[in-house]
Amino acid sequence: MILTCSRSGKLLSALLNVALASGLGAAVPANSRAQSASPPPVSAQPLGASTDLVRLEVSVLEKRGDFVGGLAKGQFRVLDNGVPQPIVFFAPIEAPARVLVVIETSPAVYLIHDEHLSAAYALLQDLDPADQVALVTYSDRPYETLGLTTDKSALLGALNSLQYTMGMGTLNFYDSLATVVDHFGRGAGKSAVVLLTTGIDSSPVSRWEPLVRKLQGTDLVIFPIALGGVLRDDATPGAARNKRSKGAHTDDSPPPDSLGQLTGFARANRALNLLAQITGGRAYFPQSNGDFLPIYREIASALRHQYVLGIAPANDGQFHSLEVQVSRDDANAPTIRSKKSPYRIFAREGYIAPGK
Repeated sequence: MILTCSRSGKLLSALLNVALASGLGAAVPANSRAQSASPPPVSAQPLGASTDLVRLEVSVLEKRGDFVGGLAKGQFRVLDNGVPQPIVFFAPIEAPARVLVVIETSPAVYLIHDEHLSAAYALLQDLDPADQVALVTYSDRPYETLGLTTDKSALLGALNSLQYTMGMGTLNFYDSLATVVDHFGRGAGKSAVVLLTTGIDSSPVSRWEPLVRKLQGTDLVIFPIALGGVLRDDATPGAARNKRSKGAHTDDSPPPDSLGQLTGFARANRALNLLAQITGGRAYFPQSNGDFLPIYREIASALRHQYVLGIAPANDGQFHSLEVQVSRDDANAPTIRSKKSPYRIFAREGYIAPGK
């Protein structure tokens, strides 16, 4: 049954406040289009258990925000725990991408869905014709609504046919995203998740750490877009109000990669920032309907301008931090050691090495 109440800021606020206070109550199955079966579970494996490469999808921007194309392999350097590693795989920005759109379909999101769906065409128009798109919805669990296809109009049709849950159901954000990672997982070329969500999860905060561990074992890049606009403004760190954010640690309470004792939108905002930081994406916190169009166009531009790099993994079963450096010339040039880098670089923060 589709929720039929009129769009109302007060009703939306009330629904979200009830959700935050009550944990969203009993589970209500989410509805989707005809293809509403849950994706089959895929056993998660640490990165490197099924591949001999650690793959990084890297965006390089000038200081003023323009994406940099035409870079050569020799201009990149990858540091694994601070130690330079040979780049054994390199794909230029022309490589096609797989783009999975993941949308929360809770009752509160129904009330504001026009904000993000009306501008979705901008994302699809700006993608390369060879890029594949897919759609997954979630509330209590994820549903694959549209499988991977190069037919962008099929995604528009699926978006226009979305159905939403009625009443207050369990909202399992962390576990749903973990299932998406398992199912979408590894693949050839560039892979990204465009995540439209309030970031609210009614499950215990303990479900966050397994998701972080899983993301550290995949090469998906996540672009979270926070839904709820000004309703979440008071909980949003000042730096996160920018339309572009790498997800830097802007609040004082939790340690890195942790949600600490945060609750409500403060917890949700930090989670979305961390999802971007861990995977090398950017988190967005739109404040009005007009913000969605430039956000979608920026994400499409980021996907068009990603380089794919590969290094050999370590074999100690530990988490390894990664740093990507880029020089205007060859990576061995002195400028790459300069603290005043000519570029802003977005890439995943690390990986879990396979065991011996």
